[in-house]
Amino acid sequence: MSEDGADLLDSPSSLHSAYPFPSSYQRRPSRRLSNDSTISIASIGGSLDINAQRGSHSLREAGQNAISTLLQPPIIRTGLLTPAASTSSTYRAPTTRDIPPVTLTNIPNVDPSAFKHYISRLGPLFDNLHRLRRDTKSTQQTHVPTSPVLSRHNSAASLLSPTDSPQPTRRSSAYARRRLNEPTPLSTIPSVYFDENFQLENPRTFDVVSERAEIAPGSAKQEQSANGLPLPPRKALASNAILQEKLSWYLDTVEVHLIQSISSASTSFFAALGSLRDLEQEASDSVARIQKLRAGLAKLDQDMAMRGLDVANLRRRYQNMQKLANAVDQVARVVQDAKDCEELVEKGEYDAAASAMLRLDRLIAGQPNLSSDAPAAELHDLRSLHALQGLSDSMNQLRFRIGRGFESRFLETLLSDLRRHIDHVPPKDTMRRWASTSMRLRGLQSGPTAYMEIDEQFRKDLLASLHGLSNSGQTAQATADFREAIMREMKHLIRKHLPSSNDDDNESVTSVATRTSKAASQQEKSIILARNLRAMDEETAEDMVVNIYTDISEALRRLSIQIKVLLDVTSTMDAPDSLKSPLSPSVRPADRSRSPAPRISGIQEELSQALDMSSLLGQAVDVAHTQVTRILKVRTEQVNQLPLERFLRYFTINRLFADECEAISGRSGTQLKALVNTQINTFVRAFGDAENQRIAQTLDSDQWEAKDFKEPDQALLSRILEGMSSDPAVWLRGTRVWEDPSQPESTNGTPAPNGENNDTKPANRPAYVDETRYILVSSAISLLRPIENFLALMASIPSITSAAVPALIDVLRTFNSRTSQLILGAGATRIAGLKNITTKHLALASQALSFVIAMSPYLRESVRRHASSANKGEVLGEFDKLKRLYQDHQMAIHDKLVEIMTARATSHVNAMKKLDFDAEAKKNADGTSAYMETLTKETGTLHRVLSRHLADMDVTVILSQIFSSYKEQWLRAFQGVEIKTAAGKQRLLKDAQLFDSKLSKIDGFGDMGKTLIDAVSAKTVVQEKAVVPPPPPPSKDADLKTIEVAKEKPLPVTPEPVEKESEKTTTEHQEEDDAKT
Repeated sequence: MSEDGADLLDSPSSLHSAYPFPSSYQRRPSRRLSNDSTISIASIGGSLDINAQRGSHSLREAGQNAISTLLQPPIIRTGLLTPAASTSSTYRAPTTRDIPPVTLTNIPNVDPSAFKHYISRLGPLFDNLHRLRRDTKSTQQTHVPTSPVLSRHNSAASLLSPTDSPQPTRRSSAYARRRLNEPTPLSTIPSVYFDENFQLENPRTFDVVSERAEIAPGSAKQEQSANGLPLPPRKALASNAILQEKLSWYLDTVEVHLIQSISSASTSFFAALGSLRDLEQEASDSVARIQKLRAGLAKLDQDMAMRGLDVANLRRRYQNMQKLANAVDQVARVVQDAKDCEELVEKGEYDAAASAMLRLDRLIAGQPNLSSDAPAAELHDLRSLHALQGLSDSMNQLRFRIGRGFESRFLETLLSDLRRHIDHVPPKDTMRRWASTSMRLRGLQSGPTAYMEIDEQFRKDLLASLHGLSNSGQTAQATADFREAIMREMKHLIRKHLPSSNDDDNESVTSVATRTSKAASQQEKSIILARNLRAMDEETAEDMVVNIYTDISEALRRLSIQIKVLLDVTSTMDAPDSLKSPLSPSVRPADRSRSPAPRISGIQEELSQALDMSSLLGQAVDVAHTQVTRILKVRTEQVNQLPLERFLRYFTINRLFADECEAISGRSGTQLKALVNTQINTFVRAFGDAENQRIAQTLDSDQWEAKDFKEPDQALLSRILEGMSSDPAVWLRGTRVWEDPSQPESTNGTPAPNGENNDTKPANRPAYVDETRYILVSSAISLLRPIENFLALMASIPSITSAAVPALIDVLRTFNSRTSQLILGAGATRIAGLKNITTKHLALASQALSFVIAMSPYLRESVRRHASSANKGEVLGEFDKLKRLYQDHQMAIHDKLVEIMTARATSHVNAMKKLDFDAEAKKNADGTSAYMETLTKETGTLHRVLSRHLADMDVTVILSQIFSSYKEQWLRAFQGVEIKTAAGKQRLLKDAQLFDSKLSKIDGFGDMGKTLIDAVSAKTVVQEKAVVPPPPPPSKDADLKTIEVAKEKPLPVTPEPVEKESEKTTTEHQEEDDAKT
């Protein structure tokens, strides 16, 4: 607290006009006070109790030497100057260098969370203070001043400037006469300090707190208040010592009030602390009294209650002695009845023994005998008696022997019925039943289901066995043994159809002599069995698989019916008296007589849980699949070599068996299906490789002669074309496994070998696809058989379409590539023994390719019907690629034909250039040249060959390209010939006319003949400049020389006619000789 504050506390009765601060003459001078600090303290605002008018006058009378006046820039005006103005204008104002700078301290922004610990400690004390104030408010209201209430008016007034602050009201005389030690009221502190939103960084708040003091000198512009009056100039903050004293005074006032409040609350706090100590003392006294009371109650309990309990225990002991006597008599009866049961078991009277054991169990359990009319004595439950433990073991042994007898009868009844049914049903009827339930053969009529026929005797035997099992308590054990017997029966059904696992010479003399050696081990038997399985032929192996599958199927079907009969019989049974162990609880007689239905349902539920038809059938299927899978794995290599129809039968039998097992047990048989699928994929690859080899061998041995398309071949083609919309019945013949397999057909529809005499046979019959004729060779005809085989495979097994299509595509690609090697690559001259490759061979190769191209849409649609939607686009795209491959090959053959004839034309053009037409005209004026005759013959022969083997459109296209090449070459050749005489021109014209007359009737020739004739006619005769000696007379050597010139460069392929020997004329023979290379 400052010195001024201390003085004020010591002398509160100072002048009221200067409250709360004394007048300037009463205070000690401060070292911070300057000449500029004589301002009135009325600048704090209207809330201070001072003479505001006197303070306002002092603010308005600022001298000329005030710092605010000196720091203002001079105002220069024109005209006359007043004396005061002239004086101030001559004075030089101090600069910022003359005034020492004041360093302002940054006010730190403290986080409210920093006071959390302090508030938590002070909070309970404040709550106690608030409560005590509320209780003593009536007595201390006049002594404790209340804090000023900030109102909207006071808050607004505190923000006003000093000159605009409202005039303070005159204080009453009662306030002036307050007591000597009463602290200064909080109302003397400006209300802005009590504002909840007090922020010193707010400019308006800082302006009020600093009493409009300025930090640095500002402009000289005079400020006005809200009522238009001029405001006093702002003072420097650094030199305002009174303002700092006011802030210290405000803090001291608040501190004094806090000390007074704490002093007032301390009395109540210590009073409450004393009350707490009193409560603790009273609680200790109460605990001591409670302990004393408990000790008294314990003594009372020992003296009176325990003696009463002893009396009750003696009475209970007497009653127990009576029960013990009765129990001893009951034990004696038990021992005697046990001896009787044992004698009955020894005699083999199991039914009577079971009844006696049932009575004995009831006697041990303390239950009366229902069959006796004598009054029952009081019985006791002796099952917990240790003396009967040995008897219990003996009774369990007897019960077990009785149960085993009933169990043997039960198993014999079921297994005998099962075996009798299996032997009664033929395998073909079983497979027919499989097919009738298949989705593919819904229309197949099947006979009555024999496995559902149950005779009445079987039900009676089963009912008697169930009664015995129920009375002996062996129902669960019997059903468990029945499950194991079924598993063994499944293995037996498979094992009895397998070949012997011993060597064939076991019964020979040598084998008998050496039989003293150690028996073959299980591994050796397995090896022998595997060898015998692999050695089986396809028919025997199929019969083995069929017998195994049909026996298992009928056994499973009959087993499902037997389980249903068991449940049905138990529902019609009378409630039996269960033959239980003496140590197990039993049902009361009243319960049995009143509600037999729960006992019956309990037996049925026990039997149902023990059998659990789905679980039992599932386990039987798993055992069968495991054993069958091992057998099929051994014969995997033999399965891959089966003929197609045999393999289809093999697959169909496995598929129908798997579907049958899934329909019976609900299990898909993943192990068996996975093995069969693997064998299918392996078979498809092996089958495709075999077909590739066979078609390659057929092409290698083909002599490329047109063959007759016979009736079997036509039927084969018709089935392939029919496969576009439906599957022929022949393709599905392999799926009709209940029928005997058909005889194997020939591998292809090719005619007799080439050595057979065909001179007397009619002309070769062509094949027709979409009314288009195709002359085919034997290799093209043999391609129909593998195509049909693959289509039949996909029709019978649609799931392997994605694997069969690539194999089929590979076969067709092999045919295409091998044909290209043999014909275009001239491989047939080395492999098939052909002398050369002629145009007939090219035409036949093109016809074979056209035939496959024509069938490709039918193949594509047939595959599309069976392909799955997942990879249908990819599978069908392979056929489009194959078709483009064949078309490219066919175009290469056609280009080869055009190339051959273009080369022949070039050869003849070269021969023409070497002729002297003037000399030739002198020798034979009416004849034609040999080159032209040869060219027309070769072209005519090519036309006849192509017309016999190719379609008219293909012939026209090929010949159009050839004639286009002719026109270009011969037009240039005829135009380049030099004619010196009219006879030579006439000879050249006759060659052009021969060319036109021989070839003008061929499609695609056009106006080429007329063009050549016009070109020759337009030629001019060159006059001879010198006499040329006549050429020597023609001779045969010259003709031979001309022919040799035409054959200087033999070509690998030349046209050749294809008529049969019997139909060829002499002229055609001559044409053939001329066309050969």
